[in-house]
Amino acid sequence: MRILVHASAFNSLTQRVTVELAHQGHLTAVSLDLGGGPRGDAELREAIRRHRPELIVAPMLTTAVPEDVWSRHVCLIVHPGPPGDRGPSSLDWALSEGRRSWGVTVLQAVAEMDAGDVWAAEAFDIPEHAAGGGIAKSDLYRNELADAASAAVLRAVERYASGAYRPRPAPPGVARPWFRQDRRQIDWSAEGTDAVARKLRTADSSPGVLDTLGGREYFLYGGQPEDELHGSPGALLATRDGAVCRATVDGAVWLTAARPRRTPGGPPTAKAPAAGVLAAAGLLRGVPEVGVRLRPHHKRQTWATVRYAEHGGVGLLRFSYPGGAMSTGDCRRLLAAYRYARNRPTRVLVLGAHRDVFSHGIHLGAIEAAPDPARESWANINAMDDLVEAILTTEDKLTVAALGGNAAAGGLMLALAADEVWVRSGAVLNPHYRLMGLHGSEYWTYTLPRRVGPEQALRLTTDALPLGPERALELGLVDRVLRCTPERVPDHVAELAEALATDPRLPRRLAAKRGALRRAEGRRPLAWYRAEELALMHRNFYGPDDEYHRLRRAFLHKVSPGATPERLRRIVA
Repeated sequence: MRILVHASAFNSLTQRVTVELAHQGHLTAVSLDLGGGPRGDAELREAIRRHRPELIVAPMLTTAVPEDVWSRHVCLIVHPGPPGDRGPSSLDWALSEGRRSWGVTVLQAVAEMDAGDVWAAEAFDIPEHAAGGGIAKSDLYRNELADAASAAVLRAVERYASGAYRPRPAPPGVARPWFRQDRRQIDWSAEGTDAVARKLRTADSSPGVLDTLGGREYFLYGGQPEDELHGSPGALLATRDGAVCRATVDGAVWLTAARPRRTPGGPPTAKAPAAGVLAAAGLLRGVPEVGVRLRPHHKRQTWATVRYAEHGGVGLLRFSYPGGAMSTGDCRRLLAAYRYARNRPTRVLVLGAHRDVFSHGIHLGAIEAAPDPARESWANINAMDDLVEAILTTEDKLTVAALGGNAAAGGLMLALAADEVWVRSGAVLNPHYRLMGLHGSEYWTYTLPRRVGPEQALRLTTDALPLGPERALELGLVDRVLRCTPERVPDHVAELAEALATDPRLPRRLAAKRGALRRAEGRRPLAWYRAEELALMHRNFYGPDDEYHRLRRAFLHKVSPGATPERLRRIVA
């Protein structure tokens, strides 16, 4: 069928639905709502005229479909709640109430929001530690909710295409209001760790929890509980890897990011690592940096971006960064951990193996917050390159990048440095830099063509469109699709890696790897690729007419494009 995907943003869920519909053989194109109102309605009508869809699917829509559209076309709206749930903050309410299960409903657009006939619904479990422990709302949205939404959309489209299915009326329901800041407010003098963590996790990655520090208002993000540090409620106790530990009445939580609230008439602000934001305001004088062991003696509740463990002949270097953004410091710390893991007596070394986002590359928020964004960009990309080089030149181990979730730009190219790339079904991959006005580095001009060929590498980086795991497997971009739930990713990867480590063919594979690396170095040294890439990146960062800085700010400040980008208007094949 000809399907128009209409959405308020081309976010992770919109991308996933688009690529999965295309993989099912549907001819799809995208229309962005552009903030609603007359302009958004006009954009939708023009897309309908251009694409002539048989069906409209809206995976993520914050405004109403105009009557002249829904009365003439079947429009399927994805609502992030079970049948009967209504309102704009469904997942926030579910997490704040401690729900153990939730759902997604695909319903037909009518005059009343969330009240149309139901075409499909899919339930999903909320992991026990979702809001109060280790999983944030954004993680749940990208994973369990996205899995349910994908299944429900594909079932609804199949039912519509059959011509025989009749949707059922939506159950009666009352729309709940926006989950506003007055419900998120934290009383640091009275609330315990579990309550504070739940509020922070429910507000991640949007809108954050509004709070006051040092007389200025900030939106705070994070919520990982801390089990050792204690202090006066509300006090800032320690920093670690860009995060800040703040005391509750019975413990402490880690704040991973912060954004100063925009002052009336002032410039827009961007989210950045909490330690940098609060240090710039002079709020961290005397607050110590407190490390954590790479291999803790016992299971802890604390903030740690990198952990290492061993199982037989397998080393597991697990890492996870908020939103997948890796600052200069993050890259350097991960490189130090990688060097430690590389020197261990293991045969297989796994990178990632964590649920949710693998990496999205350099940390645009930290760069924007830096005194000299160009200089910080240069430091960040060189730190990424150092990490990739260490992986590429590892000769005595088979390396595996295990992607439990999405990856993009330099983060995906980081994965391609490994010998094998495994990705969970349902992840979205974006192998390009173009949308940020960057040429890109991370040795991608070496790793991407050797996997997919030079012509396909050029197409992927130029078209700047997302890929699903199945298509990536067909192209040779990845080697294995992990068909498991998000919660199963760490254990499933460990099991597969242990089988790889005991494979009798492994010594021959390692010998072949060493030979291939030597031959590649003889043809063109790795240093050549890095130098060529960085020469162009230097121009991106320091060139007087380059678009990178403008595009970075537009991305961070969520500036709406003037129209749906041409790359999305085309039919996505």
